[in-house]
Amino acid sequence: MKEARPAGWQVDLSLIAVALIWGVTFILVKEALAGISTLLFLAIRFSIATVALAIIFHKQLTRANFSQGIRGGVIAGCFLFTGYVLQTFGLKHTSAAKTGFITGLYIPLVPIFSSLIYRRLPNPAEVTGVLMAFAGTVLMTVQSSLFDIRMGDLLVAGCAVAFSFHILALGRFAGSSALGVLAVTQIGTTALLSCVTFWWAEPVHVQWSSTVATALLVTSLLATALAFSVQTWGQRYSSPTRTALIFAMEPVFAWATSYVVAGEVLSGRAVIGGLLILSGILMVELKPFRLRPKLETQNEKQVL
Repeated sequence: MKEARPAGWQVDLSLIAVALIWGVTFILVKEALAGISTLLFLAIRFSIATVALAIIFHKQLTRANFSQGIRGGVIAGCFLFTGYVLQTFGLKHTSAAKTGFITGLYIPLVPIFSSLIYRRLPNPAEVTGVLMAFAGTVLMTVQSSLFDIRMGDLLVAGCAVAFSFHILALGRFAGSSALGVLAVTQIGTTALLSCVTFWWAEPVHVQWSSTVATALLVTSLLATALAFSVQTWGQRYSSPTRTALIFAMEPVFAWATSYVVAGEVLSGRAVIGGLLILSGILMVELKPFRLRPKLETQNEKQVL
């Protein structure tokens, strides 16, 4: 029986929930990393998530025809791992403000790469929404000059490219692959790559505490197993560009969480940035203007 297509608002709310989870857990991860090396944290996090997903989707994993999901999961997992590693090591050589801005480059990079891959012109409302969301990300994250280019900046720029291709890869394979196979394989690939690199890529240290244990549990089950499964499902029905724009809400949720938990007050420019991000999403959702009303773009989920 063919799966019924969910309403658009259901898909959007699901992806917003993913952005919420990632935004809320940001401060938790930041505190935990003071007691454990980054790659070891990622290795444990993604390994626990892989086991949890394998248990949940064990029936799909026993079916014979899942080669498409395996292929897509490996590709997506490689991009996911690359993004996390480049972002983490980039943070050691540049400021957190610059890291947030440069990582936010995935917002405009997704539609740009998508247009190049699928040889189409983006919708005017889509372009406007992307520019507004990108400008909002800049206002929320940049606190100093952008012209001091360092090696860390280049590493984080590579992270933005990797995250862009992760979203595009899921957009390509989510519609033609079993959800469970694709979800398990991409997280499992990230876990495997983390496990074979954490012991030599950086000094390994861990000081177990309730903060570290809680962060691992929450990020493994909620921010990884659940979030990436929902993202994989949602991208069956949402374009990579739309997904990237919705995920631009993550810094909004992160700032809100910081205010509630740590009492951090938003600056005036950060508030404006958050409003621009939300406005950009609404611009794409409502499409108030079109230069080509009868010419719809090609489906971004076709073969790369």
